[in-house]
Amino acid sequence: MNHQPTPQTGKEKNPNLKKISGLTMESIGVLMTCPMHKYLEQQLETHFNLFRLWHCNSSITEFLKTHQGNTIRAVVGDTNIGADAELIASFPNLEIVASYSVGLDKIDLRKCEEKGIRVANTPDVLTDDVADLAIGLILGVLRRICASDEYVRIGKWKDADFGLATKFSGKSVGIVGLGRIGTAIAKRAEAFGCSISYFSRSQKPFANYKFYSNIIDLATSCQILIVACALTEETRHIIDREVIDALGPKGILINIGRGAHVDETELVSALLEGRLGGAGLDVYENEPEVPEELLGLGNVVLQPHVGSDTVETSDAMADLVISNLKAHFSNKPLLTPVI
Repeated sequence: MNHQPTPQTGKEKNPNLKKISGLTMESIGVLMTCPMHKYLEQQLETHFNLFRLWHCNSSITEFLKTHQGNTIRAVVGDTNIGADAELIASFPNLEIVASYSVGLDKIDLRKCEEKGIRVANTPDVLTDDVADLAIGLILGVLRRICASDEYVRIGKWKDADFGLATKFSGKSVGIVGLGRIGTAIAKRAEAFGCSISYFSRSQKPFANYKFYSNIIDLATSCQILIVACALTEETRHIIDREVIDALGPKGILINIGRGAHVDETELVSALLEGRLGGAGLDVYENEPEVPEELLGLGNVVLQPHVGSDTVETSDAMADLVISNLKAHFSNKPLLTPVI
């Protein structure tokens, strides 16, 4: 369910693209939309002429009061602030948007394509970390790891045993979106002896897992449902009341995709009413805001959108952003092109 990269044609579509002969790479204006990995910021500052949008209250209007829009030739965004239509229109010489993430939902891809602006993201390098966290969330919910940790810390173990949790090995796992991350999750779950099935726009010829063309059927058939697809208009609120009810009071929902994949109001209601057994969440609809009701639930494990946040992966993602920018401004093919 991922956006398919557009092959390089070798012909630049952006009429604003200039060869950098006679110019230094350090003179090229690059706008970073918000604070990200410090290493990335340092590398951008070393190799380019870096501008920080958050120094202008994250406002394009404020930025343009003190800077000329035509100085910006590249934008580096992430899952918080990418490149919407307003940003793209504000920089007439913009040539490339390099995303410090694999997700593309914060980038107006249609507008970029119209204007011949290249887009690159950071796939593959974060796949393992996100898949690892998905398994961690499953174990956290089923084995009640966070609750039992607290039980020890506050001294309750001295008074009584913690109680029983639920086994993960051998459970049936359904995956929404069998792309890079979904496939990596499936392989990990297989190691726990789990049966794997999936829902996607189309059946994957490389997968030996059971395919469902209807997400309700997938949710009905599995005990653990993992959301791992790209966020598009098609997949927004793909996890709604009907899907949650199909998963049922013993089912577990794991979301390492995007918060808007899940109808959060319906999720909260289902958990409070006992219509859903539990949830492990790394993403939310209105980050960093998290529904207050979730904070007191012992059958929910919450993470602050840290799926790819390890030192190793964050450094690798930063290096890929820099490499894509250097390739573009050296008139070489992008390493991970989207457009």
